[in-house]
Amino acid sequence: MSGLVNGLAIAAVVVLVLVRQFRAQQIGAGRRWWLMPVILAVVALREPGIVDAHHRTESVVLLGAELLVGLATGAGWAWTTRIWAEPDGTTWSRSTTASVTVWIVGIALRVGLFALGEAFGVHQGSSALLVALAATLLVRSGILVWRAQSVAPPTRGVAAYGDPMVRPARKERV
Repeated sequence: MSGLVNGLAIAAVVVLVLVRQFRAQQIGAGRRWWLMPVILAVVALREPGIVDAHHRTESVVLLGAELLVGLATGAGWAWTTRIWAEPDGTTWSRSTTASVTVWIVGIALRVGLFALGEAFGVHQGSSALLVALAATLLVRSGILVWRAQSVAPPTRGVAAYGDPMVRPARKERV
């Protein structure tokens, strides 16, 4: 794929993810939550220019830093996501405003890494960004599925503050 197509794919995935993250989404442990990140990684790793041939060491270090930023962004995004269980047992999630902060910091770090690479003369293709995005989505989805397993649906009979309490009827003696 060309750099333009990779750039458009990255932009489309980011827009899709950002738009969907603020809507309540059901979390299902049986779903293939790992499929999209794996497809993104395969597409990125098929590209021959993921490592600059003239600056191998610097390129690999930048790629490793990009992956670490992607992993940290995914973990931060997952831990700032609100998770709850409905009475029917389904588990839902929705990102919070703290998630926006995680995204902004992650993007700023990636821009800084790109600028650092440009300062050293390292050619950076969009493949590294695509691999980091795949790592971000994989870590976020994995942590959300793991967190969703520990969320139990609310039990009947436990009333929250302000809810009308149902008291058991008294037994009558005959």
